[in-house]
Amino acid sequence: MQTILTVTQLTEAIKQTLESEFGLIWVTGEISNLRRPASGHIYATLKDEMSQIRVVAFRSSVARMGFDLEEGMQIICRGRVNVYPARGEYQLILDTAEPQGLGALQKAFEQLKARLEHEGLFDLSHKRRIPFLPERIGIVTSPSGAAIRDILHITGRRFPSVDVVIAPAAVQGREAPGEICAAIAALNTAGVDVIIVARGGGSLEDLFCFNDERVARAIWSSRIPVISAVGHEIDFTIADFVADLRAPTPSAAAELVVPDRRDLQERIRRVRSRLILACRVLLRGWTTRVATTAERLRDPRGRIEDLRIGLDDQQARLTAAMRRILAMRRSGLLPARKLLIRFTPAARIDGLRRTAQRVRGELEARVRSRIETARSILMRDIGLLDTLNPLSVLARGFGIIRLPDGTVVRDAGVLAVDDSVHVRVASGRFTARVTTVSREQNNGGKEV
Repeated sequence: MQTILTVTQLTEAIKQTLESEFGLIWVTGEISNLRRPASGHIYATLKDEMSQIRVVAFRSSVARMGFDLEEGMQIICRGRVNVYPARGEYQLILDTAEPQGLGALQKAFEQLKARLEHEGLFDLSHKRRIPFLPERIGIVTSPSGAAIRDILHITGRRFPSVDVVIAPAAVQGREAPGEICAAIAALNTAGVDVIIVARGGGSLEDLFCFNDERVARAIWSSRIPVISAVGHEIDFTIADFVADLRAPTPSAAAELVVPDRRDLQERIRRVRSRLILACRVLLRGWTTRVATTAERLRDPRGRIEDLRIGLDDQQARLTAAMRRILAMRRSGLLPARKLLIRFTPAARIDGLRRTAQRVRGELEARVRSRIETARSILMRDIGLLDTLNPLSVLARGFGIIRLPDGTVVRDAGVLAVDDSVHVRVASGRFTARVTTVSREQNNGGKEV
């Protein structure tokens, strides 16, 4: 009997066959019908001159690509064949992709450079100083390339005692970014003082692994300063912008990171010569001063006698000057003394004394009058205040009634039976509860 399949069964059989047969595959083609929904996934068509296939890149895969897919871009992508049962269509689920062709590579480079620059990975504030004389240098490069030979030759010539730790990594191809990141991470735990990421010259495709976002973030996250020495002087990669220092070539990186021992020795020799000369000049000066001081201290009696004679001379000059000043002051006081005797102030003093006594008597009388007037006014005000004092009213048997919120009760209408009120009297306070309420108005004494 012939087996009859449902559409679902047939679709599921096709799905299992395709997915198990192909697995992960590499496909090249041109992007068209690109859509970017709010989910962050990408839906597009991958086509060539004869055929096309739907492709889907989920958000996690899009983040790993390091560039933005664009309409008409030629790419090489890796993915797995998948069947979408709801529409009975097969499609390619992208795992990763990279641009194909020089124009596409340059486009991807510019996109990633702009995004990382916006995030601050190129900021100068993040770049660290390269140590002047590192003890250990870590190098990330291919162990069989020309770059490592150049670096070892130059470091050995300039400073043979420096240690070099090589972290081998592929510097070209699809596996290179992961190996470079792993090598940088390994050198961060190897006790090196500086890391050189190096590669010789090559085409844009050859150098493109150094434009990978993973490599850029590995350099940025490194705790050890990183020097990028990729390609020739005219070549620029994302690694150059993120690194703490960019060297135009691997050889230049070795010269930048390791000083020439002969130059250092010459600088030390010049500094030593200047220091010796300065010490000799200083020593000669101190020797002269010591000799002069020793000569003076050899027989101090002559110096003491000179000082004693000078002191006597200064004392005599000071005594003579004081006598002249006293004579001038005395001659100036004589005329003033005569005038003072002629115009004695005794009579004027007597007149002023009598005037002062009279004025004093008048002032005392006025003050007493003002005091009496003020006392009368004060006593009047005290009586008035005592009359208006609420405590005086309370002393006559009255009380002040307040609600719990502090409001004074002036009208019985605001009260209700069982309300609690606070009452203040002259000798204290107490709390009362309302049992009855009656309100009176000034209308002839009637209750309302």
